[in-house]
Amino acid sequence: VQLQASGGGLVQAGGSLRLSCAASGPSFSRYAVGWFRRTPETEREFVASIGRSGDTFYGDFVRGRFTISRDNDRKTVYLQMNSLKPEDTAVYYCAARSTILSADIRNLVYNIWGQGTQVTVSS
Repeated sequence: VQLQASGGGLVQAGGSLRLSCAASGPSFSRYAVGWFRRTPETEREFVASIGRSGDTFYGDFVRGRFTISRDNDRKTVYLQMNSLKPEDTAVYYCAARSTILSADIRNLVYNIWGQGTQVTVSS
């Protein structure tokens, strides 16, 4: 599987963006997918993840503003980001790892990474 992240851009504070992580290759439904972000000042930060069965997890800072979802037919995972803040400015990356159906993905170590997409939130 290879991953392609897209959907970043410039948005005003309070606005919304939807990021997409499109996968190529077979058996996408067997993969858990996560979103992470990084700034020049910070290390990689967990944003959200979704497992094979649709279970979802979010970073503490999300607080109901973001929603992760997947469409296995389109081999795509989405990150809907609402109520964006300037501190959400970062490069966002998606990552994947093949798992068993019942896997607990909360501390999953991802081994496939896509390139990042820049999100800039202006105040």
